[in-house]
Amino acid sequence: MKKTRVLYVSQEITPFLPKNELSEVSRNLPQGIHEKGKEIRVFMPKYGNINERRHQLHEVIRLSGMNLVVDDTDHPLIIKVASIPTARMQVYFIDNEDYFQRKAVLKDKNGKYFGDNDERAMFFCRGVLETVRKLGWAPDVIHCHGWFTSLLPLYVKKYYGDDPHFENSKVVVSAYESEFKGTLDNKLGDKLKFDGFESSDFEEIAEPTYANLHKLAFKYADGIVEGSPGLNGEVKSAIEASGKSLLEYCEPASCVKAYSDFYDAILEDSSVLAE
Repeated sequence: MKKTRVLYVSQEITPFLPKNELSEVSRNLPQGIHEKGKEIRVFMPKYGNINERRHQLHEVIRLSGMNLVVDDTDHPLIIKVASIPTARMQVYFIDNEDYFQRKAVLKDKNGKYFGDNDERAMFFCRGVLETVRKLGWAPDVIHCHGWFTSLLPLYVKKYYGDDPHFENSKVVVSAYESEFKGTLDNKLGDKLKFDGFESSDFEEIAEPTYANLHKLAFKYADGIVEGSPGLNGEVKSAIEASGKSLLEYCEPASCVKAYSDFYDAILEDSSVLAE
């Protein structure tokens, strides 16, 4: 019997970035799921403040080299990889000089969110999926962590929906408290249209706020996880309204089995529906 394959796509992972709720779950959960007998791959952005020397990142030449078009502009995709020796776990990094060389994560030195975070998120999500295709690895479950990954369910279900690598993939979205104020670039919709999406595909983000990005992610998700005990009220309401399979918040350190069982249940439900 083949192992269940779980793809983890995260906004932040420790030890490459400082510890917080999201980065610690993204570090420890894949290891725990691997120890439960599932096969994993892990991806995050290669922000410019990640110390490549300390963490021994190196470029994977065979995976790098393609260009991704964002808003009618070509951007080279660079793939790097590093290991977490204590976990026997590899992490793949999506890199690009235009989007990820600045010495920061999502905000400038004055605490203001970068104006191109929408394009950075688009590039990251596309980059992950293109790299997984190049690896020839078809995930059974794709688990998204953090609002920076919120466009990924849309891409999986609509843009790559007929791709044999993803046509049977189930998407799980974890929602966290790490929200931002205001909106992303209001031209995000036009940029998505350039990728071939229709307005109806992403009507939830006519105004691309933190809560609305989650609503879009939930629309295309097969399962939702409450990643924090105290979620934004609008996000919490959107989870309830979605009617999707839900894993309520539990301490991640003691809930690896619950996550594993949640993946299995979503896959089992889909196989029953297919019969």
